[in-house]
Amino acid sequence: MQFQEWLRSLRFSGGDSKSEMDNLKTLLPSLPSSFSLSSLSLSPSSVVGLGALASLTTYWLVTRPRPIQPPCDLQAQSISVQGDQSCRRSALLKDDNLLEFYYEDTKTVYDMFQRGLRIAGNGPCLGFRKPRAPYQWISYTEVAERAQVLGSGLLAKGCKPNPQQYVGIFAQNRPEWVITEMACYTFSMALVPLYDTLGLEAMVHILNLAEISMVICDKEDKAESLLKIKEKGVTTTLSCLVLFNPFSAALLERGRKCGVEILQWSCWIFNLCLYWLQPPKPQDLAVVCFTSGTTGTDHVTFDCILTEFKTKSSVLQVSMFCHGARVGFYQGDISLLMDDIKTLKPTFFPVVPRLLNRIYDKILGSVTSPLRRVILHYAVRRKQAELSSGVVRNNSMWDRLIFNKIQASLGGNLRFILTASAPISPTVLSFLRATLGCLIFEGYGQTECTAGCTFSMPGDWSAGHVGAPLPCAMVKLTDIPDMNYYAKNGEGEICIRGHSVFRGYLKDEERTGEALDADGWLHTGDVGQWLPNGTLRIVDRKKHIFKLSQGEYIAPEKIENVYTRCVPVLQVFVHGDSLQSYLIGVVVPDPEVFVDWAKERGVVGSYEELCQNPDVKKAVLEDMMAVAKEAGLKSFEQVKDLYLHPDMFSVSNSLLTPTLKSKRVDLRRVFSEQIAQMYSKSSI
Repeated sequence: MQFQEWLRSLRFSGGDSKSEMDNLKTLLPSLPSSFSLSSLSLSPSSVVGLGALASLTTYWLVTRPRPIQPPCDLQAQSISVQGDQSCRRSALLKDDNLLEFYYEDTKTVYDMFQRGLRIAGNGPCLGFRKPRAPYQWISYTEVAERAQVLGSGLLAKGCKPNPQQYVGIFAQNRPEWVITEMACYTFSMALVPLYDTLGLEAMVHILNLAEISMVICDKEDKAESLLKIKEKGVTTTLSCLVLFNPFSAALLERGRKCGVEILQWSCWIFNLCLYWLQPPKPQDLAVVCFTSGTTGTDHVTFDCILTEFKTKSSVLQVSMFCHGARVGFYQGDISLLMDDIKTLKPTFFPVVPRLLNRIYDKILGSVTSPLRRVILHYAVRRKQAELSSGVVRNNSMWDRLIFNKIQASLGGNLRFILTASAPISPTVLSFLRATLGCLIFEGYGQTECTAGCTFSMPGDWSAGHVGAPLPCAMVKLTDIPDMNYYAKNGEGEICIRGHSVFRGYLKDEERTGEALDADGWLHTGDVGQWLPNGTLRIVDRKKHIFKLSQGEYIAPEKIENVYTRCVPVLQVFVHGDSLQSYLIGVVVPDPEVFVDWAKERGVVGSYEELCQNPDVKKAVLEDMMAVAKEAGLKSFEQVKDLYLHPDMFSVSNSLLTPTLKSKRVDLRRVFSEQIAQMYSKSSI
């Protein structure tokens, strides 16, 4: 319960008057025991002055900013397990027994919402808004009632109240999404989220693998994409669609022709009979979550327990529900997001690093005057000095004079920000901690370990790491000899074990065995390093799959295989940085065709000269983009800049393995200067 007690300590209070008086006494000089006021001869003005000084001193002592007290020793945030320095657990635990349930009466997602219902009752739960209008709120009681009604409707349509019943949902985040989710959990059914980014092929795979007959959608266009699949005959189980929004008669007729019943949410649930609640058990399946950006068929199953859930955002939402908090949704238009934030005035804001990077760039871009820039950086340094002593506040002189407009742009009430899904630059993190005047935490994890396995410790405002293990998980590092990472040196592949680790991949024992070893350790493919204070730093990636700053997964070898189809391209190295939002490439042109290819486009020169010609580089990039588009690569999978290199990658120059595979670590090192130059250009 240490963390909860720490949260209580954040409440604003006047402090302990006795301790404040003790502090005051320590600052006063010691006086002789024979001292008395009558022995002093002071003028009335001196007495008034001393009284004013004493009053000001007392006021400062009572109101001065106080550092946040961390819940553990910040120099020992994790503890080795059974003497193994490569395997560590949270210092918040009393022993090596991991936290399974925070509250004994709250062991499923359904229980978490019911706890929030008991706390908040008829208080606000889910918020939404229309353009230029205030937020409207659905109460906890209403959400619970609507979930029971919708769940009853699903049963009336043939769904079974057990964890083997998979219900699809294909919609943007909105209140109905959560109501659908809770409807499934109310009757022990498993939820299967569908996303636009998965693509048509992956959608077919999901529907067939999970044998989904019922999908709940938000808009007509999503229903049309599902009907298109059904009409092609590639999925046979789909039989019913429920839409949040009104739809046309043409859609209804199209569904009838291909054997899919289409229902409108509000009309359908109006006259339903209620079924008895059948909530899940802790061991029941809750969600099948399909990840995107790799093979298109990666999928994860989760137990329906408190520490295991479907996505990072949903973990946070349910955590809020557990304490009776309210959650507001944006209008669905990303261009209106900042207006939604100003209107909602959130106190807790989960965010991806890309948005924080945009806020950082916008702040610096708005300061054009050299004098104002100097003042800004000075103010940031002063606030960072307070942070280094543990003080986090938004009421300092610098906040009132400089940072108040920045804070107001995010509603003005922020107390917590959580960033995850991709690394964030230490420079950006430190800058925003100072300017926003609130607690900013960084976490690390994967879908396979229910979003988080490490979390930055309250009170530790240093940057460049992802915190210590959470109380529900152990983290260990294992050797990677091929990359020269060894656990004895505090480096290696990050492995996770605990109650938050997933059950496995749906109907795929082979891939489950690859991810989970015999002892239950999840092998992440990320390379980590233990720091002296017990926190974890991400330093590399074992598998050649990485994330860009916005969170999309990139499989570079797949992209490279596409680009080698380009006529002028012989070899290509695709590189991405998790602090950047786009890919860049190093291309070795084919010396046998490159000169003639360039000549056909009106550029004459030697092979080496053409590699340095910007017009030729532009032409190569255009050719690569055309091939990528034809191959179906998504926008974020295409390189936005490239460097033409005249020398081939080979075994002799240590850029290829004996089996002629790219040595990515060495390529990154050799071309580090060119990579830095490409990323130093303006955002693309």
